[in-house]
Amino acid sequence: MLQRPGPDEFAPFYQGYIEKVPAGDVLEHLRRQGERTSALLAAIPEAKGLFAYAPGKWTVKRLVQHLVDGERLFCYRAMCIARGEQGSLPGFDENAYADQDGSDARPLAQIAAEYAAVRAATLTLYAGMTDAVSQRRGTANGKSVSVRALLWMTAGHELHHLTILRERYGIG
Repeated sequence: MLQRPGPDEFAPFYQGYIEKVPAGDVLEHLRRQGERTSALLAAIPEAKGLFAYAPGKWTVKRLVQHLVDGERLFCYRAMCIARGEQGSLPGFDENAYADQDGSDARPLAQIAAEYAAVRAATLTLYAGMTDAVSQRRGTANGKSVSVRALLWMTAGHELHHLTILRERYGIG
């Protein structure tokens, strides 16, 4: 899993996410990333949780819940493909999910705890996989994807949204 996935292992949409991830041990990167993100989330005051940088944009809470939902989805897809799923896994509409996630009514600390739990589960799932399993491919949202690519996409997706938190929300 240390080798960056090739462009034939994921849909072109995810190229930008994968390119954001530094070379090296992606599991170690995810572990350290989780620690840094958890510390960042713990430092955000609850009052800032409902802040959106522009009308119609997600609140801080929704963005963090989107990180959680996205990671959970990528991990689910990876588990299914790793276990030999042959059927096509569904896509998801991130805005429709955000509209239904209930995050704005939850304490930010609760969403941060969910983030930490999901990250721990992601690391545990991937730690039990061999390199051969990480190269298995399946179909998600009508596109071919490898288990390894889903791991790198998870890391890059978070890096993308942490940049948004820093640049647009003034957090971090």
